[in-house]
Formats: sequence, structure tokens, C-alpha cells
Amino acid sequence: MQITVTRDIFKLAQVFTISRGSRTEAQVLTVRITDGGVTGWGECVPYARYDETLDSVTAQIERLTGDLSRAALYDLLPAGAARNALDCALWDLEAKRSGKRVWELAGLPKPGPEITAYTLSLAEPAEMEAQAAKHAFRPLLKIKLGTPDDMPRLEAVRRGAPRSTIIVDANEGWSADVYADLAPHLVRLGVALVEQPLPASQDEALIGMDRPVPVCADESCHDRASLPHLAGKYDVVNIKLDKTGGLTEALALRDAALEQGYDVMVGCMVGSSLAMAPATLVAQGAMVTDLDGPLLLAEDRDTPLRFDEAGVHPPEPGLWG
Repeated sequence: MQITVTRDIFKLAQVFTISRGSRTEAQVLTVRITDGGVTGWGECVPYARYDETLDSVTAQIERLTGDLSRAALYDLLPAGAARNALDCALWDLEAKRSGKRVWELAGLPKPGPEITAYTLSLAEPAEMEAQAAKHAFRPLLKIKLGTPDDMPRLEAVRRGAPRSTIIVDANEGWSADVYADLAPHLVRLGVALVEQPLPASQDEALIGMDRPVPVCADESCHDRASLPHLAGKYDVVNIKLDKTGGLTEALALRDAALEQGYDVMVGCMVGSSLAMAPATLVAQGAMVTDLDGPLLLAEDRDTPLRFDEAGVHPPEPGLWG
């Protein structure tokens, strides 16, 4: 079994800004696992918020030797980007060897398209209103916020896209007081979901706080081990493969979260269609699907995911799985 790691850069269609900073390109790692002349591949996006870099994740992967299995990865690597790329590559390898699709191997129903959010990056209100108007035809818009003065931005987006469903992602940028002040206005403006309003280290403040709009755990939820710490704080969990450490754990987290009464959102880092492909399987029937990474790119993989009025479609075999 041979493992190779390459760095790939995809230019963004426009500058993408959240409360932590801006970027003009997506830097990803592509992992290929070759065994018996068959190659499976996967993609991950190392995330600085979790102390990951391209170098550190590459080193994690290159330290591994010998034959790998998805079960063995749990003992070899923690949840995170490195394990995600390897896990997804192993799923793809097994699919190619068996001549079956990954959804069949995982015992899942045949997947279909899911309506996905389209993300408007953080900007001045006038620019966000213009972005919203440009994308007002989309049924679901996600707004990046997370500053002490977000009301003008929220009002601007609602003016620009009066009929779209809106979800808000604060990226840990609000305090408890800011969130409490904003909550009634979120209801007034028809916001359907608030993602990670407070820093993960301070989310105890959500216990007992009125949540008129469902609150989703993102940075506070990584894998199944996170679930006991979310009780009383959150209504929804955001499942991202780069946090769970792959499709295997993402599916297990989805089942456990639903069993414990949480709704599910399936999200992504900014990456290519290869990164989104496995997540489309987790997103089946989710409360919110947020797999718009490829829509934010100026360039993509050779066999990209298909996006249309029905949403994001599951991958073709030429891409993954």
C-alpha cells in the first residue's frame, strides 16, 4: 500500500472573509492510496483554528507505514484533517476494488441532491446587500458575521434577498451579551439558524439562555466524544469531515446526534468537489446542507460535483466513491 500527499491550490472566485480573516485561495492536501494497481483518493483542508497546517497534517500522514484500514485509523490518528483524507481515500479505494458505490458499501440508501446553502462572506453592509441581491435566486443563504456591529449587515442581506431562507454563522465572534441583544432581531428577520455564536471555550453561557432561533454547534462539535458537552447549549450539530476525521466517523456522529435529539447540519471547509463528495452522503435528509465550497472556487477538479436548482448532487464515480 503506497500513500502519497500533494498540495493543491484552487483560486477563489472572490475574496472570502470570515471574522478570523480573509483568503483568496483554497490550499488543500490531496491524499492518494494505491494498492494492487488501484488508487483511491481523498482531500482535506487543514484548519489553523484547530492548530493544523499543511506541513503538520502532511507529517501526520507521512509517518504512517504499512497497510491501513479505516478501523486502524482510529488508533493511529486523532479526529482531524489527516484522518479525514485517509479515511475517504480508503472508502474510494474499496469502492473501486469492489465495483460498488460507497453508499452501497456503507449500507445507505441511494443518495440524491440536497439543497445547499450559499455563503456570503463578511463585508461592509452595502457590499453584503449587493452580494445578497446577486444570489437572491438561491433558496438558502448563509451569512458570515461575528462582529459587535452586525445588525446593519443582517438588515442589508435581508433587503437584498427578501425571499431566501437565511442562516447566520458567527464563527465564535459574539459575546453572550451581543448574542442576547441580537436574538430578537434574528427572529424578526426570519433567520432560521445561528451557527456557533459564542467561542467554544465560553459556550457554557448558552445554558439557560433563551434560544428563539435554533443554535448550531460547529467549533464546539468535532466527533461523537463532543456530544456530552453540548447538552443544554445547542439544538443542532454541524458535521464536517475535516473535524470528524472522515466519512466513517461523520456517519456515526450523525446517527448518534439524531438519536440524542439533535438536528443535523452538514458543512465544509473551503475546498474542491473532492472534499465535498463524501459529505453529500452524510447530508441526506439533513436539516441544513452547507456544501458550497466548489461554488466559491474559480477552478475545481476535472469531474466536479453538479449543482443545479435541485441542489448539490452526489458525486459521479469519476470523482469519488
